[in-house]
Amino acid sequence: MPETDTFVIFAASALGLVLIPGPNVIYIVTRGVDQGRRAGLASALGVETATLVHVAAAAAGLSALLASSAVAFEVVKYAGAAYLAYLGLRTLLSGERLGSEHSPRPAGLTRVYAEGIVVNLLNPKVALFFLAFLPQFVDPEAGPAALQVLALGTVLLAMGLASDVGYALGAGSVGARLRRRPALMRGRCWVAGCVYLVLAAVAALAGGRRRPA
Repeated sequence: MPETDTFVIFAASALGLVLIPGPNVIYIVTRGVDQGRRAGLASALGVETATLVHVAAAAAGLSALLASSAVAFEVVKYAGAAYLAYLGLRTLLSGERLGSEHSPRPAGLTRVYAEGIVVNLLNPKVALFFLAFLPQFVDPEAGPAALQVLALGTVLLAMGLASDVGYALGAGSVGARLRRRPALMRGRCWVAGCVYLVLAAVAALAGGRRRPA
């Protein structure tokens, strides 16, 4: 297993990465504002469940396949972009219907949790991150590499979960105030929907990555 000083250096490096907002955070904040803290927490758990899958895949070497196969990378990339676009359009439509007699029913917590998993899983850059970042802290003389990756990944997952829970609780508090003002909620839906669509465009149009040497 990695030594204590390796864990400390890894945790310090990972902290900076965790604090950088991305599609996962946007999803969590959107859910928290729309439906409250419980939905925000459910989305955070979904995102980090997918992180656990990424960690397991990296430990098993599946991320290497994604990194080496241009076809696999493109398929996952465009699937993720399409899903973000779907979330954006759905958010925009929910803003238009907000306050009307056909106002949409809030999504169930199971659905919120499942969508959090999908948002994170369909991000190939996350898988490549685990492939590129975690191995830098693996010591070949400290035991099986897969176990070290799992240990380091668990640390990163715990840090990510703590950050996501903070975003969820904060968004839930803000959402409680916004929900008392339908006009503000409609404006928030438009902003969130447009952000999702921009993220989808960025994900779809991002340049290809270099092949491993």
